[in-house]
Amino acid sequence: MKILIMKRTLFMVAALVISLAGLKAQKVEVITSNKPGWHKIGETTVDFKTDKDVVYVMGNDHFKSLLIKAVDAPVHIENLKVVYQDGEPENIPVRYDFKAGSESRAIDLLGHERKIKEVELVYKTVPNWKGDKAHVEIWGLK
Repeated sequence: MKILIMKRTLFMVAALVISLAGLKAQKVEVITSNKPGWHKIGETTVDFKTDKDVVYVMGNDHFKSLLIKAVDAPVHIENLKVVYQDGEPENIPVRYDFKAGSESRAIDLLGHERKIKEVELVYKTVPNWKGDKAHVEIWGLK
């Protein structure tokens, strides 16, 4: 009788572990592309060796807000420098640790009447046990 109870308990624990492992594998993610007016305007994969990337904005359009999204791995974004077509920069302190699958709040731009040429990301990669590099997307709101 004790062996039967132990087998049942072991089976239930194994089933619970497998169920929880399946839940952990699923990413909870806000789908930015489904929000009205948001368009992906650039992306980069951050490197463990550097701490700055320049993302050239796709399309030649006006945006009033930006949103940063970390896709595959965690990353700490320290600062953004938005460079407009006329060459004038706008420095935006972010100072936030993004988890994989997370995104920032909408970041309002001062120069929303001007076109964005590029966005410079200053970051620190967050070491992870898999060695994954964070894929960062930049979204713009028209």
